[in-house]
Amino acid sequence: MKRMTSMPGVFDRAAEDLGNIVQFGHVNVAVPDHQLATAFYISGLGLTRDPFMMTGCDNMWVNVGQEQLHLPLGRAQVVRGCIELVVPDTGRLRTRLEGIAGLLAGTQFGLHETEDGIEVRCPWGNRFRCRAADTDRFGYMRLGISAVQLDVAEGVDLRGIVRFYRHIIGARSGLEHDRYGPFAWVSLGASARLVFRGTRQVTDHYDGHHIQITLANFSGPYRKLLDRGLISEESDQHQYRFRDILDPQTREPLVILEHEVRSMRHPMYGRTLLNRNPSQMNDAYVPGRDSLCCTLPMP
Repeated sequence: MKRMTSMPGVFDRAAEDLGNIVQFGHVNVAVPDHQLATAFYISGLGLTRDPFMMTGCDNMWVNVGQEQLHLPLGRAQVVRGCIELVVPDTGRLRTRLEGIAGLLAGTQFGLHETEDGIEVRCPWGNRFRCRAADTDRFGYMRLGISAVQLDVAEGVDLRGIVRFYRHIIGARSGLEHDRYGPFAWVSLGASARLVFRGTRQVTDHYDGHHIQITLANFSGPYRKLLDRGLISEESDQHQYRFRDILDPQTREPLVILEHEVRSMRHPMYGRTLLNRNPSQMNDAYVPGRDSLCCTLPMP
């Protein structure tokens, strides 16, 4: 068999690097009413309640492709920014959301179209920016969480945020600028990013919502965080948490966001998540199409 060869430099090998964050797992926001949450997240957004975990009355785990939203019962929590979703079809999404508007009357629910998708608010004010799957923008993601954006106060040093994730966590991170202004980004594995963007409208109140990440080098960041007094919870052998993001050069506090940090030996690492096809209807049923593949086919 003839071996394929190529000249060095033909491929961008650095584009394949993930950095130390190898997987983004979930966003956790408490909700006060699971009936309204079911109407919005399951019937409206077309997502799937995890059929195996947290099936009782005090928590909901909702599958979004290979990521999740965790919705424990409690006082409503709101991400200070927005969660970006990739969905298979924004037209069908809008139809579903319009169909549940009556169920969510009197809440903060709302939706409007944007230049490239749909923005929608959950009953308690969490914002979701929904865009159609597109290989040029989102790779092979057909359904999933592509980004979590946190609005930070104007004047917060975005360079300090980049330094924290790069030198303390070991993550790929950087600064970019778009039509809305500068922002810091952090790679959350192969398909998602954490984005920090300055705004005048941000509130300093932090209500306890959190994100979950998995690290390849689990102990190195732990030691650096511990040395700086930043470990907020010693969860178990496979997990710890931190909340405070500070500039490693100046030690200036920058942002508060709890991170649930897991190792690759965590029992749930790489767990397969089931996703239903929300287009299946009992009056227009197509056999064999109950489940949804959350990735696009390769060209």
